[in-house]
Amino acid sequence: MPAEVIDAPLTVRFSFPGGRSWSARLDGLPNPRLALDLAHGMVMCFHPYGRANATHTARHYVVALRNIVRALAEAGFSGPAGELTRPMLLRYWMSHSSGLELVTRGLLRGCDAATGALRPEVREHLSGRAIHANPKNSSYQPYTDTEWARLTGCCQHDVAHSWARHAAVLAAAGRAGDPRTAGVSEDSLGWLMLRRGPLDIGEVKEHLRGHVPTMRRHDPAGREGFDALVGAAREALFPTYRTQTAYRLLFGVYTGIVPDGIDSVGLGDIDWAGDHRILLDYVKGRTGPEGLALPVRAVRLLARWLEHSAPLRRVAPPHLQNRVWLAAPAPGGRSAAGARVAAPTGHEMVNRWADRHDLRGDDGARLALHRSRIRTTYQNVLARRGWTGRTTIDPNHTARVEGDNYLSATTLGQRDALESIVEDGQADLLRKALPPVVLSGDQAVELVNDFPDAVSRLGLDEGVLAELVGGRRDVFTAACVDQLAGQHGPKGVPCPARPWVCLLCPLAVFLPRHAPNLLRLKAYFARQFRQMPTEQFLRVFGPYADRLDNDILPRLPAAVLAQAGRQVRDADAELPLRPEETTT
Repeated sequence: MPAEVIDAPLTVRFSFPGGRSWSARLDGLPNPRLALDLAHGMVMCFHPYGRANATHTARHYVVALRNIVRALAEAGFSGPAGELTRPMLLRYWMSHSSGLELVTRGLLRGCDAATGALRPEVREHLSGRAIHANPKNSSYQPYTDTEWARLTGCCQHDVAHSWARHAAVLAAAGRAGDPRTAGVSEDSLGWLMLRRGPLDIGEVKEHLRGHVPTMRRHDPAGREGFDALVGAAREALFPTYRTQTAYRLLFGVYTGIVPDGIDSVGLGDIDWAGDHRILLDYVKGRTGPEGLALPVRAVRLLARWLEHSAPLRRVAPPHLQNRVWLAAPAPGGRSAAGARVAAPTGHEMVNRWADRHDLRGDDGARLALHRSRIRTTYQNVLARRGWTGRTTIDPNHTARVEGDNYLSATTLGQRDALESIVEDGQADLLRKALPPVVLSGDQAVELVNDFPDAVSRLGLDEGVLAELVGGRRDVFTAACVDQLAGQHGPKGVPCPARPWVCLLCPLAVFLPRHAPNLLRLKAYFARQFRQMPTEQFLRVFGPYADRLDNDILPRLPAAVLAQAGRQVRDADAELPLRPEETTT
């Protein structure tokens, strides 16, 4: 199960996509009965019962559960969830944040779904409005071009510098020997650490004890020089948190993969499809498994990292050897768990990395690094290069979510361009909504009398009217008011539109002499309908076929249509088609 409750000791165990798991101990709280009820409610909030499905979300729920149990116990409540009253909950929610109210409401709703124990008035209140207004999260704004270049440059510098040092010390260590016999140097210390792993200063001294003087005990400079040699060899051979952070940030810059997907990737998720192609499987915490064919520069970066981290991976504990991202804690220290090898760290290491580089935004303030913002900028850069992607950037997003989080994250220039596209689209819809101009006879006076709005809108004078009804402005489907107007192509050159496009064009005037060609189009639509899937036909030809059948042909005299029908042979040769437009 994705989440389950263990009674003794009270624990909630979560299982997430990709084989990851996390457990939260809830024993020791002042009200065990309420804690147990809310623990069962927490299970109902997570997939497959609820929408939550990420480790950081589980941590939020656990914090909220502990908070409400302790707060209500301090207020004198010691019963189970079924004894909670509306005033108790109102007092708690009014004295705490909107975030805690949101999560604890979810816990109580889950508890009621699992046990049905809540009082009716509490259940009714939970279905109503919250006490605190839910703050609207603003979307991540993309970094500017200069900020993006600055961030990318810092990552590339760290990666290149650390790799150059690694390659140099690795090669020198291969030529060196044991510092017990070869003497203490960066090369011999590298030789030792290649075989023993990332040793700290005390461990190196223990290895050398009784063989060579590790330092001049009464000379501070000598002691500091020895410590510096150990630290330099260790940092060059084994990637530190700083190096790992640079690689991970640059990998996000190159791929746009979600941060939790980057962190959770394992060696088994890398599928080499040739020497220069990688299909990467990763897990997006909120949704599940996803995949990506990596860009070339991301392939090179990942291959470089695997080579860079290979010496550390050889000495890593079994549960970490399959992880892509590893790091050795700073020389002279250990990780929080006391190990020499550690997995990816949290956001605080990213902030320290940015502080070390003194990254600044365009406003001069320290540049706030957030890896989800890197993903937004990546999508933004692709969009400006003409990339169209899929219907949505992420198949797990609705169009509204992507509109709020990606399309809204634009610069002023991009916003102007989007607005102009929207305006053009709206104008095009209005033009297509105009009724067609269909004349039953070949008289200019009929056009003036029956379509005064069209005559005024199109600015038709007597000369143009005469040319329209006289046939000198005919195209295949209709008479065109102005072929150079640029409705469907560049202004000033003949219109490149296909014959059926005229059916929705506001510049088209349909007369009885066009009936044969209109019927040829009708027969062409019928042939296309027989050979195309319905959905595709409606998307490509549907609006034109509807306009022809319902708005144009019914307004031509029946005798004209009958005579024109005798001229139609129902063949592609009757229409000016391109090779790819013919029917079989």
